This record gives sequence, structure tokens and C-alpha cells, in this order.
Amino acid sequence: MVLCGLVLGALLVVTVGCLCLLGLLRRRRPQEPPLDKGSIPWLGHAMAFRKNMLEFLKHMRAKHGDVFTVQLGGQYFTFVMDPLSFGPILRDAQRKLDFVEYAEKLVLKVFGYHSVQGDYRMIHSASTKYLMGDGLEDLNKTMLDSLALVMLGPMGQSLGSGCWREDGLFHFCYNVLFKAGYLSLFGHTKDQEQDLRQAEELFVQFRKFDNMFPRFVYSLLGPREWLEVGRLQRLFHKTLSVQHNLEKNGISNWISYMLQYLREQGVAPAMQDKFNFMMLWASQGNTGPTSFWALLFLLKHPEAMRAVREETTQVLGEARLKARQSFDLDISALHRTPVLDSVMEETLRLQTAPTLLRVVHSDHVLKMANGQEYLLRSGDIVALFPYLSVHMDPEIHPEPTAFKYDRFLNPNGSRKVHFSKAGQKIHHYTMPWGSGVSICPGRFLAISEMKLFVLLMVTYFDLELVDPDTPVPPVNPQRWGFGTTQPSHDVRFRYRLRPTH
Repeated sequence: MVLCGLVLGALLVVTVGCLCLLGLLRRRRPQEPPLDKGSIPWLGHAMAFRKNMLEFLKHMRAKHGDVFTVQLGGQYFTFVMDPLSFGPILRDAQRKLDFVEYAEKLVLKVFGYHSVQGDYRMIHSASTKYLMGDGLEDLNKTMLDSLALVMLGPMGQSLGSGCWREDGLFHFCYNVLFKAGYLSLFGHTKDQEQDLRQAEELFVQFRKFDNMFPRFVYSLLGPREWLEVGRLQRLFHKTLSVQHNLEKNGISNWISYMLQYLREQGVAPAMQDKFNFMMLWASQGNTGPTSFWALLFLLKHPEAMRAVREETTQVLGEARLKARQSFDLDISALHRTPVLDSVMEETLRLQTAPTLLRVVHSDHVLKMANGQEYLLRSGDIVALFPYLSVHMDPEIHPEPTAFKYDRFLNPNGSRKVHFSKAGQKIHHYTMPWGSGVSICPGRFLAISEMKLFVLLMVTYFDLELVDPDTPVPPVNPQRWGFGTTQPSHDVRFRYRLRPTH
């Protein structure tokens, strides 16, 4: 036993020594971006990056400029912060930058799903077929029914008109949209009460997983948390299993199409269960938090709320619920709301902060917009963080930290799409959904779900903050880089159905 301990100790020392040596030996080559390895061998800047990604990148840009390479946990990331230079990275005409490789490793770690060849293209194909055009219209109708079930109850109007209810705004938005989205995509039984209870229980577990998600990705969980993550993964695999799907009706064509493809590829049912968990996360992880920010901004900016309600009145008329009735809303109205569109786009600009990553497959020269060229080293990862370099750029978006509900409207009320930087038109003026090969395939469904929810809330409900003077809460710094941000704490609000006439 003593000998075994000595051997294992020696192997550990050698392994750590090799890792440190690899970090210490790396030197900046001619034409490469500035290299900042940090003071801790192998770890580099990992701790500062994970603590607050936004502040870390601000510091690095001030120190090194628009392009720099940093060491994060043994991996080297080259951040490109000039949005005018994003084009060559997103287009990748030479096919030297790969998104899929990194994504496959991540989904295997987080969801347990082992990707099969072609499934990335399959997801995009399914999304084009069922999350756009007529397919999206059908799913929007299903989503409206699910929202009515969740918000009003199985018997129709379960909330008495004039009866105020109080909740945390973040919890309310996330809870309602998760349950409605889950039932719309993964089907239902004949017992609506049971469906609602099961969806509520699943949401509670989803939030537990969600709270640990950033630290899980960074492998920063404690021993008990690792056990909890394992338990949650198994729970979701079981709840979303293809076996359970057989007991349900109304599974969306989108999910069914993808599962049929996996079956044809010979993917085992247990792996299909893990695929379902991945798709639940992809479809429900951001819509609730984004809707929270949108409603909070409307509640904090009365002029924006008035503008949205005036628009909905023009489009829908004076909508009111009668006893035992559901929401009566024309789905086509979602195409006639430029003010709400601008509100949602502004919300996404302010509160979505994804990181776009590409693995460098072979040494590659990146030509910047100013003509300067940088050598990208094979095996490194190129990273874009549009929140800092685009969304918060005052040249592209004046007063970038301010919420302006009409920022994306022209004076004539049409959508504004022309933005510039350094006298040049900028194509990627917001990037909440990613871009290029990594653009979110479900973005049209997500924006429809959120608009539908916000429309229902401002049309059929009276809303107010419990404390009108409560400030907009700061972002939880652990959420930078993971899609839509989340608040550091919830905000209390009251709501009631508008009186019937």
C-alpha cells in the first residue's frame, strides 16, 4: 500500500509538472496576438474569468487591445473584440474554424448525449421545417393553448377579476414559460391537472440544475453538488424518456422528427432520452429569463408600457376575458407588432451575453478590418463575446446601458436595421442568437413564445411592481457567457386579470 501510494504520488507530480511545463513553455510567435498566460501555471486566468467574465474581458481589452490570447485552465482562447472583424470568423471560408467539435464535448458533459454524425445538420433541418413558416404557426397555436392552461387553469379562468396576486417576477416568468413550453413540445396526457403538477415538479428540478449549470460547465462543483447533478441528469433522462413519450399525446412535430432521425441512425433509446434533455434545456433555458427582463423594463419605463399597450389595442382591440373562457388572441397579430419587436430586441441586446467559440483546426491567418493580420495557432479556440464588443459599444448603440424601447424603430415606425461603426455599416449589430454556423436554430420559436407571453400579460392583466422605486437588479456575474443573463435577486410584483365588461 505504501509503495502504491508512492507510485501514485510520483505520477501525480509528473502529470502536474508536465501540465505546468506546457504552460510555461508557450511563447508568443511572430504575428500572433498578445499572449497573457496569467501568473498561475496551467490555470492561468481561469479563476478571474469564471468569477466575472465581463469584468475580466474589459480589463484584458484595456490592456491588450481588440485581439488577445489568454490561458484558461490549460486551454488558450483568442478573443476578438472588434465587431468589424467578425465576418471572416463567422463565414470561415477556408473551413479552419470548427464550432461542432467544442459543442459535442459540451453536450456530452452536461447532458450525457453522445452526438452522432449529421445530427447537428438534422437539428437545423428540423427547425427550418417546423420552427418557421406554417410549422411555427401551428406551434404558436399550441403554445397559446398551453399558456392558457398554465395561467388560467384547466377550467378556463381560475383567477378572479380584480383579485391581486403577488409573486417574484423572475420566478413567475420562468415558471409559466417553462411549463407551457414543456407541454407544447413534449406533449400531454388526458389529465390536465396531472400534467400541470408534473410540469411544476419538473420546473423545480430544472431550476436546481440551472442554478448549478455555470459551475458545472467550469467543473467547479463541490462533491455533494456533483452527486446532485448526477441525480438530476438521471431524473430528466427518465422523465423525458422515449418510453414515457408513448403515454403522451401532442408531442410536437419538431421533437418527433428529430427522434425519428435518431431511431433511423440506430441510436439507442437511452441516448434518445439524453437528447430530449438537451432539447428541453435548449428550448426552455432562456425564454423565461428574457421575458422577465422585458416585463421588468416595461414596468420601469411607463412610456414603453403605454406604447406597447396602445399597439396591442390597435392590433387586438380591447381584449377581456369572460368567465370560463380562455385567451382569444389571433396568432397572426405576432407579425404586426413593431413596437413590441423593438422592445424584445432591446431586451435581448441588454441582457443576452452568449460566447461564440470556434476551435482552430490548423494554423490560420485572421485578417482584421484595419488590415492587420494575426496568426491563430492550431488547437487554440477563437472566442467572440458580442455583449461587450457589440451590444455595449456606444458608437453602435448610443447610451448602450440605457433601455430605449424604440431603439430598433425608424421614425416611420418600421424596423431599424442600419447601424454603423467607424463610418462603416455593421451587419452584426446585435447577436443574441449567435451567428454563422452556430446561430440558434430555434430562435424564431423562442421569440414567438416570448412575444406571445408578453402580449398576454400586457393585454389581459394589470401589472405593477410592489415597490415602484425598486432598481433593476444587477446581473448574477456567474451567468455571463451563458445566453440570457439572470438577476442577482428577484423583484416582487402584483398582477390581476383585468375586469370583464
